[in-house]
Amino acid sequence: MTDPLSGKTPGVYINEINAFPNSIVQVPTAVPAFIGYTPKAEYNGKNYLNKPVKVNSFSEFEEYFMPARPAQPYSPQYYITEQSAAPANGDYLTLKNKIYTLDPDPNTIYYLYNSVRLFYQNGGGTAYIVSVGGYGSPSEAAMAHDENIVNPNIKLSELKAGLQTLTKETEPTMYVVPEATLLSKDDNASLMQAMLGQSEEMETAVSILDVLGGHSPDPVLYTQDIEGFREGVGSKGLCYGVAYYPFLKTTITQGSELGYTNFNGGNTDALFALLQNLEGANPALEEAIALIKNASTDANVGDMNQALMIVSKVYKELFNSLLSEVNVLPPSGAMAGIYTVVDNNRGVWVPPANVSISAAIKPTLDINNRMQEDLNVPSDGKAVNALRLFIGRGVLVWGARTLEGNSSDWRYINVRRTMIMLEQSIKMAIRAYVFEPNDANTWVNVQSMISSFLNSVWKQGGLVGSKPADAFNVSVGLGSTMTPEDILDGIMRVTVKVAITHPAEFVIITFQQQMQKG
Repeated sequence: MTDPLSGKTPGVYINEINAFPNSIVQVPTAVPAFIGYTPKAEYNGKNYLNKPVKVNSFSEFEEYFMPARPAQPYSPQYYITEQSAAPANGDYLTLKNKIYTLDPDPNTIYYLYNSVRLFYQNGGGTAYIVSVGGYGSPSEAAMAHDENIVNPNIKLSELKAGLQTLTKETEPTMYVVPEATLLSKDDNASLMQAMLGQSEEMETAVSILDVLGGHSPDPVLYTQDIEGFREGVGSKGLCYGVAYYPFLKTTITQGSELGYTNFNGGNTDALFALLQNLEGANPALEEAIALIKNASTDANVGDMNQALMIVSKVYKELFNSLLSEVNVLPPSGAMAGIYTVVDNNRGVWVPPANVSISAAIKPTLDINNRMQEDLNVPSDGKAVNALRLFIGRGVLVWGARTLEGNSSDWRYINVRRTMIMLEQSIKMAIRAYVFEPNDANTWVNVQSMISSFLNSVWKQGGLVGSKPADAFNVSVGLGSTMTPEDILDGIMRVTVKVAITHPAEFVIITFQQQMQKG
């Protein structure tokens, strides 16, 4: 401000002096970026393909990326296949002493839509959506029952391109690609490595990963899925990655959203012939089938589907099995929502674990303590966090480790995410001091600003220590962090040390009997 006494006219002048230093505002910590396929990517006539779109609710997501009602937003196709024996993994039905499975047309399986729904069901808020393409054509055939679902309509190059668009966005703090598990094994590995590499380069987001094979894990050979995952993630950016296993059986999709058109590629003749063969003489079934065949194209499929379930016990079993299959989802969407809830209610420094997952019935594999030992503490450090069902408590997140499990610094996801928050918050505030004089006045202001921010975090429980001096230290100045040459070169160095809370992962209670007294 110009000195008021420099004026030459007699009078009263006011000179305002800043009483308070600049402050640091904590950056958002729970903003996932979902990348994948949607039926459309258009709003008000504008195309949003491969453009990150910020949404704040599920209804806003639908406006941009889903077709107008009453069209089915997502219509997977499943084929009814008779099996010679009960499969070792996956669900199956026994009808009239015959074993049947529902096997998907892999070209019709997508996860983004339901994963976003699962995100908001678990408390999600603001999110970025990157649509990389629309739904492709069906293959009109079922895949083999014992294979992982690979959708050829999902392209590695398109998902990578969508991921690349986020290099210009600093607000997202999580990368989530639910449809990564619909790629081939090699493509899945390539995408995971790209996600971890970009997370490490940006230093603003962690990658939440799903494990290939978690959809229908074999109770004995599931360890092969885990080993394949650990080989696939590579060795870079591991402290920015976190994985969850297995998939979840959810209640996201309701029965009213599906119908008999989701069987056998919409071939109702094949479905009805099977029902008539298994049911035998059933006049009510024949009447319902005739009604459906004579209905107009704009008839209410939902009502007729409900009527078909009432008159046919076999169809009801088939439909409930279909609903169960469609509701098997990768857990990354749910975890993004849980991160949001924990961050908002308790703080980013609290581990997102020992938390129940909403809309989840059970995991696709029942993991016990023995099975989790290698998942949680493997020799290579690439920990996979287990999702487990506990009687009376529901499905819980039972792990909080990153893929850098052998690092004492970055073993836990809350430590990594807290450091991202601190680094980015301080970085944004320090920009105000670029080109300021590199002298003692500036150093004091910077030190005071950072210390005040860290003191606030410590009071909230984000830093460990009985007093602020034990929780953090901020150093800046000539002789402590800088040399005369640094000042001549225009470099101001600030050193920040913090003690971040670590979770009590293993709680050990020791019991000992004592002698009777008195």
